[in-house]
Amino acid sequence: MKKLIILLFSVFFTLHTFAQKNYIRMADSDMKRNPEAWMLDFSKTLKWNYCHGLVMQSILQVYDKTDNAKYYDYVYDYADTMVNADGTIKTYKPLEYNIDRINTGKILFPILAKTKEERFKIALDLQREQMRTHPRTKDGSFWHKKVYPHQVWLDGLYMAGPFLAQYAKENNETALYDDVALQILDVRKYLYDPKTGLYFHGWDESRQQRWADPKTGLSPHFWSRSIGWYMMAIVDVLDFLPEDHKDRPAIIKILQELSGSIAKFRDTETGMWYQVTDLGGREGNYLESTGSIMFIYSWIKGAQKGYLDKGYLTKGEQAYEQFLKRFVKQEADRSLSITDCCSVAGLGGEKNYRDGSFEYYISEPVRDNDPKAIGPFIMTSVLLDQ
Repeated sequence: MKKLIILLFSVFFTLHTFAQKNYIRMADSDMKRNPEAWMLDFSKTLKWNYCHGLVMQSILQVYDKTDNAKYYDYVYDYADTMVNADGTIKTYKPLEYNIDRINTGKILFPILAKTKEERFKIALDLQREQMRTHPRTKDGSFWHKKVYPHQVWLDGLYMAGPFLAQYAKENNETALYDDVALQILDVRKYLYDPKTGLYFHGWDESRQQRWADPKTGLSPHFWSRSIGWYMMAIVDVLDFLPEDHKDRPAIIKILQELSGSIAKFRDTETGMWYQVTDLGGREGNYLESTGSIMFIYSWIKGAQKGYLDKGYLTKGEQAYEQFLKRFVKQEADRSLSITDCCSVAGLGGEKNYRDGSFEYYISEPVRDNDPKAIGPFIMTSVLLDQ
């Protein structure tokens, strides 16, 4: 009798586990791996960085879907730890002009709305102030970082754009919308490749970097995650950009064109995308999860919001199922993991110079459960209510 009870309980537990939504299972799994949110991105010490914000934004969306306070508390505890009583932020140095630091500010909007704590308003304003004096190209695009002068990377569009668009809405700073739109349109002007319809990872206005083409200033290859950052930036900025903004149609057209372009580079067997987007058949290239889920997120959200043809919702739903099959696995403890995540990629730098070559992109470490896959996967699952 005892064995039967144990067996029935085990069956019930298994069925209950599989009945849960993917966004709940993945959020719970990542919170189990990282009991404190500052531990996200494999961190050993406190850090205010974009990966933390990316995952916590997704967890706040799980809170909105479930109304389970444990998800909100997980994020609030991080904000409570990182934002001091005077509104300054631990480890954040605005004058470093690192655009990556801005993304995490997005979690403070709902926390401020819920708590009304003045320190969170001050912290939001502090991040906005960085972008007032952040160095720019001659046309107004933000440098990626002060230590990367004259350089625009696709990654940076996601780091600042949605934050600034939301800040503009929350604070009625209408002129800021023009600046956000300019960033997206300048990328189309300088980083677009008409042959493939894709976008290069980076552009050096000064043409001084070894990775930059001496004529165009462009980096030599297409990196899927960087394109994914750009697409996610567009669909998230459009949440806040006014319907009657003069640049909204052009931004939507960019999304439409790019959505069609990336469809041409899917792996025919798995439906996923390669680390170096257009060189799927080249030895050493591999199917990569972070870029793949960013593309899927952008297709699904773009179609749901009406920016893309409804056919992209079907494509996105099918690709989501293929993503589950190719990259998501259940561990022995029934937690979910995402495999084959590129840990990091960039351009230049003082140590171990990153030359933007094919060999460079495939040489960076690959790991499981990188936040740049976890966050977009949870957000995509929320969109699909799966």
